[in-house]
Amino acid sequence: MSGGRPRALGGGVQQLLDYLKRMQDENPAFFYAIQSDTDNSAGNIFWADATSKMNYNYFGDTVVFDTAYRTNRYRVPFAAFTGVNHHGQPVLFGCALFLNESESSFIWLFQTWLHAVSGQHPVSITTDPDRLIQVAVAQVLPETRHRYSKQGIFRETQEKMAQIYQSHPTFEIEFKKCIDETETIDEFESSWESLLKRYYVMDNEWLQSMYNVRQQWVPVYMRNTFFGEVSVTDGGQDLNSFFEGFVNASTTIQMFIKQYEKAVASWHEKELKADYETTNTMPVLKTPSPMEKQAANLYTRKIFMKFQEELVETLANPATKIDDLGTITIYRVAKFGEEHKAHTVSFNSFEMKASCSCQMFEHTGIICRHILAVFRAKNVLTLPSQYVLKRWTRNAKSGALLEERASDLPNNSRESLNVRYNNLRQEAIKYVEEGAKSIHIYNVAMDALQEAAKKVAAAKNRSAADIEGGALTNGNSQVLHVVDENRPATYQSAEEKEKKIRELTAELESTNQRCEVYRANLLAVLRDMEEQKLKLSVKVQNARLSLKE
Repeated sequence: MSGGRPRALGGGVQQLLDYLKRMQDENPAFFYAIQSDTDNSAGNIFWADATSKMNYNYFGDTVVFDTAYRTNRYRVPFAAFTGVNHHGQPVLFGCALFLNESESSFIWLFQTWLHAVSGQHPVSITTDPDRLIQVAVAQVLPETRHRYSKQGIFRETQEKMAQIYQSHPTFEIEFKKCIDETETIDEFESSWESLLKRYYVMDNEWLQSMYNVRQQWVPVYMRNTFFGEVSVTDGGQDLNSFFEGFVNASTTIQMFIKQYEKAVASWHEKELKADYETTNTMPVLKTPSPMEKQAANLYTRKIFMKFQEELVETLANPATKIDDLGTITIYRVAKFGEEHKAHTVSFNSFEMKASCSCQMFEHTGIICRHILAVFRAKNVLTLPSQYVLKRWTRNAKSGALLEERASDLPNNSRESLNVRYNNLRQEAIKYVEEGAKSIHIYNVAMDALQEAAKKVAAAKNRSAADIEGGALTNGNSQVLHVVDENRPATYQSAEEKEKKIRELTAELESTNQRCEVYRANLLAVLRDMEEQKLKLSVKVQNARLSLKE
């Protein structure tokens, strides 16, 4: 891809700029920025609406940067930052129009996007394999795990090795099998070497270059990092899932705005439907396990189905203890008939923590069948809290924004206004959606809103009185009280309050975990007592039968 090559799109760019300005006028939380160009030509454009910014606060742990226009020959050079919500659906974190590609342009874009979505770095990001993007990610997101799209690698391999693909039709099948089906690093290394020897491509420069960066795209090297993939096929999909079916190679810049809005509205509707299904239907339970019932009440429907699949598989994956190190026990878990594919689970009975060699929990945030098999063997009847990621639960958007801290709020009044506007808008939207479901809920919601309006008006009057009485308010909504010099100030700063809240939260979490351990141990003891009681009853019954004989 040539750097710094401008693209001419006619008057459509001005039409897009007019649209973005209008959106910001309507909503102060709407963000857009234009990259300045040294040669006075049109610069690149980035924007993120209020919903995109809120989505990032909830689901910004893993990000996909989609530049499908570069490989699919789109007429509109359009890029998108997306993620995955608590239903496993794509969500939007921001968009860009690329009129001029260069290393500095990609760096500007990543910096601008990060500023727009609160500055929190994601855990991981997936992009197409590209030098310019790699440089930008390394500079702007140095701590983020960067993964190349597997489909992007496959696509480029097909182009670079067209002759091999044509003369050896089986090469592609075996190449993908080597990547997708190997379960350990040693297995991949062995399979890769065997593949290269079998097709006499040991010296192929492209394959060698891909092997050199295998830690950035081969699945077995990425399992220790969260990427939010909840099905086997997710890792193999192309990146452009959010706008698929809405924006394609024939979409012009004039058509683009309407298609962009259609895509946003469509996915919002799908999320509402998934919310409704999760809230108003109960999935069919397949076991008598209390853990399955607990998960059904915690997770969204799609995530529960994935968890249920893992739980049911424990019936065919028994756990065998192979070592006991005091509080830590080592188990070997394998499916019947597939002992050669066994996984190792380390279990700490005091902390109720387990780690598995498959690293599914680290990669997806959903606990694997191997750990669940160990829990089953140890009579752990409910999921420990550390194995329930809030981002996969039905309450993923409830409460405070994830990762938000009072000290992290922007300092200038404009940004603070945006944050407050955003938070209130999000809560109001949830109120409207819930309140419209029935006339009874509507009446309750309306009464609550009217009562809230009275409280807001009263607070506004008190605020005005405070200002007249000598209290000033800065951009962070912290009140600066005027006090007598001889009288000590008794108020706490926002930072002190936040610190106290964090300490109490940590203490509560620690207490909850200890309670979880004690509860699980107590249940295990009770279950053992029941089993002993049953065995004793059987012995008594047999003894009675013997006496009768």
